[in-house]
Amino acid sequence: MKPIYFVGAGPGDPELITLKGARLLAEADLVLYAGSLVPEAVLAHCRPQARRVSSAGLDLQAQVDLMVEAAGQGRTVVRLHSGDPDLYGAVQEQRQLLARAGLRSETVPGVTAALAAAAALNQELTLPEVSQTVIFTRLSGRTPVPQREALAGLARHRATLCLYLSVGLIEEAAAGLLEGYPPQTPAAVAFRVSWPEQRLIRTSLANLAEAVRAAGIERQAIILVGPALAEGDIEAFSKLYDAEFSHGERQARGDDD
Repeated sequence: MKPIYFVGAGPGDPELITLKGARLLAEADLVLYAGSLVPEAVLAHCRPQARRVSSAGLDLQAQVDLMVEAAGQGRTVVRLHSGDPDLYGAVQEQRQLLARAGLRSETVPGVTAALAAAAALNQELTLPEVSQTVIFTRLSGRTPVPQREALAGLARHRATLCLYLSVGLIEEAAAGLLEGYPPQTPAAVAFRVSWPEQRLIRTSLANLAEAVRAAGIERQAIILVGPALAEGDIEAFSKLYDAEFSHGERQARGDDD
């Protein structure tokens, strides 16, 4: 029997899905997609005769039953998630129930919002001697966050931090971040990044909550914070392309052959 394919749709731009993901959509008989999080433009990769069902109105068991039924009929099934399925995608529980039903699954990764936001901001998240660590996290909501991963504690690392699913709690988010980062730390918010209605905000951590409120952004946005987000020329360059630095593929300038 064919596997169930969990496919990452990417952040929204239909050209940011992988070639493999687009191919599977073009082959699918059933596409169970993540409602308002996946724009219609991405579904244009599907065949006209494919059945397309939004998961927004279905609970977990109903989704699994739909996939099991279609797979049992020999259909090609794609479960289409926004971004990357394995980051805040709630896919492990789906895989578990599918496995109990005797079905295997395969995953095709996608571009997650944090990386799409970095691209939109024209901003590298890891800069030499500034930050070499990126933290993906979220605030507690209906899905709790372990206390050991509380935002204030993570903020004390002063790494580049990408905060998902939290813009609706912007006051709490800003307060937690200020437990570790200085108020002047650069921050950015990307709303519906790569969608036609994309909006980008650059500000300081001290002004983050005010800027988000003023923009009226309450959902579908990612928050990025950290010293690597500072605009302007960087002061330290990497060693990767340094003319004085040797590595396995290149000799440093002046080194003997």
